[in-house]
Amino acid sequence: MRILRTIGNNSLWGREKTLFLSSKLAPVGTWGKVFEWIDGLTTADTVVCFNSSEFENEVLKTLLVNKIPTVLVVMNRFRDTYNVQVEYALKENRLLIIELQRDEPRGKGATPRLRNQYVINQVQHIVCGYINPNGSIFGLLAGLNNVIHLLNREDLRKAAEPEPKPCRWTVAEDKRLLRMFYEDMGIHAIHKAINRPYSTIYLRVKSLTMNDEVLKGREFEDYVVDFFDLPNSKKLTLNEWRGDKSLPGIYPESNSAPDFVFEYDGKPFAVECKWRSHLPKYIEKELLPAERVAFFLQFSTERRMPVCLLLGIGGLPNDPDNLYFTHLDKEFSVETLLSNDIPSKDCLMEKIDGLFVTAKPCNHMQEQKALYSNAYKPWSSDDDALLTKLYKGGTSIEELMSLFQRNRGGIAARLRKLGLT
Repeated sequence: MRILRTIGNNSLWGREKTLFLSSKLAPVGTWGKVFEWIDGLTTADTVVCFNSSEFENEVLKTLLVNKIPTVLVVMNRFRDTYNVQVEYALKENRLLIIELQRDEPRGKGATPRLRNQYVINQVQHIVCGYINPNGSIFGLLAGLNNVIHLLNREDLRKAAEPEPKPCRWTVAEDKRLLRMFYEDMGIHAIHKAINRPYSTIYLRVKSLTMNDEVLKGREFEDYVVDFFDLPNSKKLTLNEWRGDKSLPGIYPESNSAPDFVFEYDGKPFAVECKWRSHLPKYIEKELLPAERVAFFLQFSTERRMPVCLLLGIGGLPNDPDNLYFTHLDKEFSVETLLSNDIPSKDCLMEKIDGLFVTAKPCNHMQEQKALYSNAYKPWSSDDDALLTKLYKGGTSIEELMSLFQRNRGGIAARLRKLGLT
C-alpha cells in the first residue's frame, strides 16, 4: 500500500491517532455503544476511520458532526464529494482524506485486509465495534495490546431481541428527520434530536427515502445517461426511460422491459443497466436469470431492435470502477460479457454501431474464437508472468494479441487485472 493523494489537513496524520475498526455484522441496535464512545471524544483526539460499510459511514458522519479531527482512508479515489459534513470539515481544517493505492497486482491478496494492516501500523490506538471472530480483522488484531473492544456477542444477542412497537411518527418528526438526513448528519444526530431508538430511525429513513437497491439502480442509470453525453451527441437520442415503480407485491409489466431505448443514427436499440459492488459468483442466477434474458429476446423480436446489457462493477453506482457491455442474444454468456470492457463512450458507440451493421444477433464470441485461438480461455500463471514481462518491456498491444492469440479486449482486461494499466 502507498498513499496516492491527500485532501485536507495533512498535519492530522502526524498526530497521535486512534483507528476505529468494525466488521459489517453489527446490527443497528448495537451502534449506540460506539456513538457513546464518540460523544466522549474531544477536539484533542484524532480518529482514523473507513467508510466502506454502512456502519463505518455512520461513524464517519458522527465524528464530523461532533467536530472530532478525523482521518478518512479510502481506496484509489474519494467519491462522496457532495457530502455536506465532509465539505464543512474540510473548510474548518479538521479532516484529512487519504487515498491509498495497492502496490500488488489486482487479484493477489484481499484489498481490505492489506488496507487494514497498513493503517494499523500507522496508529497508536485501536478501538473496535463488533469484530467477527471468523473475519480477517480478528486475525490482524491478534497479539496487539493497544486494542479496546466496545461490542461483543452478548451485545449482538440483545440487539436481536424484538423492540417494543414504536409510536406513530408525526409530520414534524418526519420533516426534521429528512432535513437532517439530507444534511448528512447521520443516525446518531437524528437520535439525539428526536429521541427514538436507532433501529426505529433507521427503518423510518428507509421508508421515507428510496429503497437502497432502487436508489443505486437510479444512480447508475443517471451515470449511463451522462456517459452517453446526450446533449453533445449529434447521432444519439433517448426515446424511452423506464423508472422502476412498484408497491409491495405489485409490479408493473413495464419494469420487465429494458431501462432505456435509444436511437443511434436513426436506428433504435435498448439498454438494460445493472450495477453491483462486486461481480456475483453466480452471475446468471443473481444478475440476469434465463427468464429475464428470454423476455429481452422477446422484446427484441417484437420491437425489432437489439437489446444490450451495460454492467457497472465496483466503485459507486454514479462512478463505477469497471464498465462492461454485451449484446443480449441466445449466445449470451458471462465470458462474452466480461470480455467487452468499455474504456470510453466512443468505444461503446462503435460496438453498438456494429450491432446495426450485422442486422442480426452478433455472435461476437464465436467470431473472436475464429480469429484468435485462445480467445476467452483461462489465463495460466505462466501466461500472466510472460504478459507482465513483455508489457513492461514495451511490447505493443498488437504484438501481444498476436503472441497470445487473444483479442484486444482480452489483453486489455488482463493487463488491468494484473494492475499494469
